[in-house]
Order: sequence, then C-alpha cells, then structure tokens
Amino acid sequence: MGPATGSGRIAKKIIGSACPQAFRISFANPLLQLPLQAITMVSSARFEKLQALLVEPSALQAKIIRAECDEIGLTKVVVVGTLADALAAMHASRPDVTLSALYLPDGTGTDLVEAMRAEVNLADLPFVLISSETRPQALDPVRQSGACSILPKPFTAAQLATALGRTLDLLGTCHTLDDDFDLESLRVLLVDDSPNARRFIRRVLSNLGLQHFIEAANGKEAVALLEETMVDLIVTDYNMPEMDGREFVEYVRTRSWQQSVPILMVTSEADESRLAAVEEAGVSGICDKPFEPTILQQVLAGIMRQVG
Repeated sequence: MGPATGSGRIAKKIIGSACPQAFRISFANPLLQLPLQAITMVSSARFEKLQALLVEPSALQAKIIRAECDEIGLTKVVVVGTLADALAAMHASRPDVTLSALYLPDGTGTDLVEAMRAEVNLADLPFVLISSETRPQALDPVRQSGACSILPKPFTAAQLATALGRTLDLLGTCHTLDDDFDLESLRVLLVDDSPNARRFIRRVLSNLGLQHFIEAANGKEAVALLEETMVDLIVTDYNMPEMDGREFVEYVRTRSWQQSVPILMVTSEADESRLAAVEEAGVSGICDKPFEPTILQQVLAGIMRQVG
C-alpha cells in the first residue's frame, strides 16, 4: 500500500492500494491570491446578511476584530465579553455564526462550544475560535468539541473571509460528490469518543449526501459493531479510550471480515510518528480537525474511487 502525499496539515494523506504512485492535491485558497479589494467584493455579497456574535472580553481586541469584519462586509455583529452573556445573547436571538476568544472571564471558548453543542437549538450553530494560542493541549479540546475553524491572532481580512467562508461551506448543503457516487446508499460507521464530535462530523457528512450512520464511542465498540453490521466507510478519530484509532485500524485490516472497507481518520493528532504508524496500519486517508469542506470532499472522492 503506497502513500499519496497531500499538502499541509489539513488533509495529510490519501492512501490507495490500487495506486502506488503518490499524487498531490493543491489546497491553495483562491481568495488568498486575490487583492484585498477583490476579496472585499467577493466577501461582501456573501457576509452582508449574516448576523454574527463576537465573544471577546478585551474592548481593544473587539474593536480590531470588528474593523476586520467591516472590511469583508460582515457588519451585523453583536459583541459580548463573557460566556454567560454569549449564551444569553444566543437564546435571545440566534446568530448565524459565533466568533469567540479562547480565554473568557467565566470560562473558555471550549466551554462555550461544548455548551452550544449540548443544546438542541444551538448544536448546529457555526463556531469559529479566534486566538493567539498555539499549544496543542489548549487547542485540541476545542477541535474535538466541534469548532468549524480556528483563526490565529493577528489575522487579516483575507484570513477572516477564508475562515468564515470555510465555516459556511462546511455546514451548508453541498452535495458535490453525488454525480460520482451513490452516497445515499452508503453505510458509514463513525468512531469518536466525543458525542459532540460525532454529531458535528455526522452533520458535515450529511451535507455531502451521506445518510446512513451508525456510531461507536471507541475502537472496542466499533469492533463489536463490525462483527454484526456491514459498512461501506469508516470515519474514526485517533485518540480514544479502550482502543485508539491505530489499534482499531490495525484490527480492521488484519482480523475483521471487512478488511477492505475504506477508513478515513479525522483527527487533531499532530504527532507525525503516530500518524505514520496509522498509515502503516492501513488507513485510507487522514483529515485534520477542523477540516475544510473542499479538502474533505477530495479525500472522500479519492478514497471512494480507489474502491469503486
């Protein structure tokens, strides 16, 4: 099985047994190649009707972020400074997207997105984290909880437009693979120890046209399901209790009666040696959390064409 190297961290690899030659996918964002005036023209039409909630305790930072929002045509922005005020504002008037700092006076951005994902009326609300934090141990929880995008401080108007556009694409209905595959008939096994992460990934995949899902909280549960249920695609996390992603992939490839089923790993794991071990175990593709919709589509298309 030969690896096909992707570009960057967002989608690392597509690996196919039928294609020993590595092939590269370009992930360059066309917006970043345009002048700011062109970006503003493209963005204004898309964002001008959006209602945004900005959760930022610093008045100075809120002013800076508001200015960048104005630059891309996102002018309807309500600003609050605490987690409690953010939830109150969402209950009073549900925004179209939430932008939040990581560190808040009464909690964290992770606490906020977890609270949102736990409420039926807020579970599908797009969430973008804006933070200068770079430590994986600080960012992994918010990735796992279902953040649509993470925007580093400081950022430009172009980067803000890209993050918002990616978020809207990720959660919008976009059946771009329907012409090539009968996605509605595919049976998908989702394996992740976070219910919020499973719910979020399920929604994203549903927007691509996939409809039939079964779920497991770890590799051990997934193994039991695979013994009794035939699936067409497995989407799994790496870091899980009982049996992690590498152990699960290895089990499927060596001991399951469904050894050839495509396996997509969606993970925030950054350790390249661990990911290399997963590839060696036989994963079909790897996507980062949070992921770009176009990249997820390309990875899925690459996997399905290998087995189609």
